[in-house]
Amino acid sequence: MSTQPVSSRYGGRVFRVEPYGIERIADADRHGSARSQFTLWLGSNLTIADFALGALPIALGMPWSYTIAAILVGNLVGGLALGLCAAMGPVYGVPQLMIGRHTFGRVGGYLPAALNYFSTIGWFAVNNILGTFGLRILFPALSFWEGALLLVVLQGLLAIYGHNLIHAYERIMSVVLGVLFAIVSVIVVMRHGALGAYHPAAAPEWPLFLIMVSAAFSYIGSWGPYASDYSRYLNKATPRRKIIGYSFWGAFLASVWLECLGAAVTVLAGAAGNNSIVALHDVTGDFGTLAVIAIILGGTAADALNLYSNALSAGAFDIRVPRWGLALFAAALGLFLSLLGAGAFEQNYENFLLLLGYWITPWMGVLFADFYLRRQTGTAGGEAEKRGRERQRVYLPGLVSFLAGFALSTPFMSSTWYTGFIAKALGGVDLTFSVGFLVALITYLLWTRWTDAWPSSRRT
Repeated sequence: MSTQPVSSRYGGRVFRVEPYGIERIADADRHGSARSQFTLWLGSNLTIADFALGALPIALGMPWSYTIAAILVGNLVGGLALGLCAAMGPVYGVPQLMIGRHTFGRVGGYLPAALNYFSTIGWFAVNNILGTFGLRILFPALSFWEGALLLVVLQGLLAIYGHNLIHAYERIMSVVLGVLFAIVSVIVVMRHGALGAYHPAAAPEWPLFLIMVSAAFSYIGSWGPYASDYSRYLNKATPRRKIIGYSFWGAFLASVWLECLGAAVTVLAGAAGNNSIVALHDVTGDFGTLAVIAIILGGTAADALNLYSNALSAGAFDIRVPRWGLALFAAALGLFLSLLGAGAFEQNYENFLLLLGYWITPWMGVLFADFYLRRQTGTAGGEAEKRGRERQRVYLPGLVSFLAGFALSTPFMSSTWYTGFIAKALGGVDLTFSVGFLVALITYLLWTRWTDAWPSSRRT
C-alpha cells in the first residue's frame, strides 16, 4: 500500500467510507480539534471491560483503600502514556504503527504490528463476548452466536466507514453512556452503608496491589499503539499539550469511574459478583435494563476502535488490500474468536490484560526516547534521519532495544501462566512494565548517542 498522500478532500464527512489506510494524511484533509480526543477516549472507555476490571481486586480480597489507590495509580500512568502516544499523530500524519517504522525500520516494524494485530483482535473478542452476554440478558431466546453476529455487524460497519464516523459515534456514546452509568452510580452510592461494611480477610496486600496497578495500566495503556490512529487528521500546528491533556482526561476519568463502580457493584452483589454483568443487572434492580443497555453500547464503542486499528495494523505489513477489506476480515475473525472463547472468559481476563502490557511498555520506551528525549522531531536534519530509518529494512537500535526491554523484564513477570524467578522472590510482585520500559528507553538512548558520535564516514 502506498504511503503517499491521497487527494480526497475527506474533510469532516461522516457518512463516507474513509479513503485513507496507512497513507500520510494530506494537508487538505486535516480537520478536527484537540477536544475530539476527549470524547473519543471517554466514550470508548465507558465499557463493561473496565467495569469487569474493577471487580478483580474485590475478588482478590483487597480492601477499599488499596483498591482505589491501585485504580488511580494504574490509570494515571496508563492515561499519560496514551496521551504521549496520541500527540505523535499530527506530526507524522500516519497511524501509530507506521510511526514506529521511524524507530524500527520498515521490516522491523512488522513485529510490533503483529503484536498489536493480535492485541486488537483479542480486545475485540473480549468486548464482543461481554456485549453478547448483555444482549442475552435482555433477550433470553437469543442464542450466543446470534447475539455475537448482531454486534459484529454493527461494529464492522463503524470500522469500515472509518475515522470520521467513529469519532461521531464516540461523541454520542460519551453522552449516552455517561448518563446511563451516572444513573447506575447514583443507585450504588445510595447503598453506601453496605459498601462501608466491606472488610475482607487479611491478605498479603502489596503483591495484590501491584498486580492491580499493572492490570489497570495494561487496560488503558493498551490503547497506546492505536492512539495516533485517531489524532493523525489533526492539523500539524495543534498544540501537543492539548492533545496529551484531552486524551489523558477522557481515558482516565472513564476508566477510574467504571473500575470503581465495578468494585462497588461486586461488593453489593456478594456471591453473584462472579459474573460482572449479572451482578450489575441484579444490583440496579428496576434500572437493570438500562444498565445492560449501557454494557452493550459500551462494548460497541470500544470495539469500533479495536476493529479499525486492527485493519491499520494489518496495513502496516504492506498488505495490498483496502483498509475496509482488512476491517471486514477482522470482523469475521473476531466473531470466530468470540464464539471460541466465551466459555473461559472470566478465568483468562486478568492474564490477558497483564500479558498485553508486556510488549507495549518496551515499545513505548523506544518511541518515547526517540520522539520526546532525542528532540529531533521537526528539525530538517531530524526529519531526514527519520525518513532514512523508515526506508531501512531494520533499524537495529530500535528493534534491539525493544527486544532487550522485553527479554530482561521476563524474570519480573507474575501471572498464573508464568512467574519469573525475580517475581517469585518478591512474593509475586510484578515489575515487568516499569523494567521493560526503562531498559528499552535507556538502551535506545545510549545506542543512538553512541552512533550519533561516530564520524559519518565510519557509519557507511
